[in-house]
Amino acid sequence: MITNSRSDNVNTRNLVVDILLAVTRDGAFSHIAIRDVLDKYRYLPKQDRAFITRLSQGTIERMIELDAIINQFSKTKVKKMKPVIAAILRSGVYQLKYMDSVPDSAACNEAVKLTVKRGFGGLKGFVNGVMRTIARNMDQIRYPDAEKEPVRYLSVKYSIPEWLVQRFTEQYGAEACERSLAAYLMPHPTSVQVDTDRSSVEEIIASLEQQGITVRRNEQVERALFLSGYEALDEIEEFENGLLYVQDTASMLAVELAAPKQGDHVIDVCAAPGGKSVYAARMIGEQGHVEARDLTEYKVEMIEENIDRCRLSNMTAKVWDARVFDEVAREKADVVIADLPCSGLGVIGTKTDIKYNASEEKIAELAALQQEILHVVCGYVKPDGTLLYSTCTMTREENEDNVQKFLETHAGFELEQMRQYFPYEGCDGFFMAKMHRR
Repeated sequence: MITNSRSDNVNTRNLVVDILLAVTRDGAFSHIAIRDVLDKYRYLPKQDRAFITRLSQGTIERMIELDAIINQFSKTKVKKMKPVIAAILRSGVYQLKYMDSVPDSAACNEAVKLTVKRGFGGLKGFVNGVMRTIARNMDQIRYPDAEKEPVRYLSVKYSIPEWLVQRFTEQYGAEACERSLAAYLMPHPTSVQVDTDRSSVEEIIASLEQQGITVRRNEQVERALFLSGYEALDEIEEFENGLLYVQDTASMLAVELAAPKQGDHVIDVCAAPGGKSVYAARMIGEQGHVEARDLTEYKVEMIEENIDRCRLSNMTAKVWDARVFDEVAREKADVVIADLPCSGLGVIGTKTDIKYNASEEKIAELAALQQEILHVVCGYVKPDGTLLYSTCTMTREENEDNVQKFLETHAGFELEQMRQYFPYEGCDGFFMAKMHRR
């Protein structure tokens, strides 16, 4: 490495503390906070960028467990600490517990240096004491009793709020709950759909492997792959020219359940960034048409960028509030895709912030919004057409209960198929229901 370069003067752990403060103190979304730092420090070597990403993502993901560990060995509890000190200790303890490549001595020493660098030299002894005590006693960490306090045990073990553990257990059972919580913390390779009109899956695999990317076939979706071992998607030629589109397996399965046919007219009412619409457009051929709608110009611009990148001539985008009935679209669609705003509890594995920001009140508000939108958009379905309702969450209020309420008040529709996917099934937690208009 060249000495005296800009990167030599950058403390990567200090940047991680910046990210943690942006998330925990300022309310930023973690993926945006991380992206902003990586964009600002593009000149950093690949290994430094990977370290920043791993340490910041891991610390946020495991925060409840890290706090429980710190609280065992610190007289001052995390909630009483200055935000900077809490961030330094959380990221330091994450290194001790989960980053074997970092020696304990380095994790401890760097935490002390950071404390001084951040202007809290008077607390360097405190930080040093807590870090070294935890390092010495890593095998003595106590977790709540799994038999006496099962909810608290799962909460600490998998770093998820107790109320969510309780809710998942009550609604889906203890086994599905714990398997889902464990799956959230597993590595998530990137799931992509392949444009098989312009290339074959085999050709794409061969090209990606030549670029040093690890590729795995998706056993649930024929035209999909899992990718890992790359640094940036926009550096992959197949992504840039639209042969690949990032989309979770369950999202693709939802469109396959809707089963749009050659020549169909499809309306996707909350489409951004456009994955389901793109998948549908590739199913219906040039004689069909997908109308992808969303609420704002910004979201529709995202859809239009993907239309251009994927070179789709049978798909258009439109700004429209899904809560407002569009008379022009009355009984116009063979398939209506209603993948609606939801609590997102199924995608905690890739969007960690969700578990800290969710609430019972938000779930209730979203369930009501979903009902409102379904009542409006069902009017776009032709007789003998299909209404697909889907969410990326795991709450009965937003999923099964909403379908039941809809069917009770819309006698012209009947349920054909309904399925809740869990995060341990090789995809996001995801709900889908296919309804037929008589």
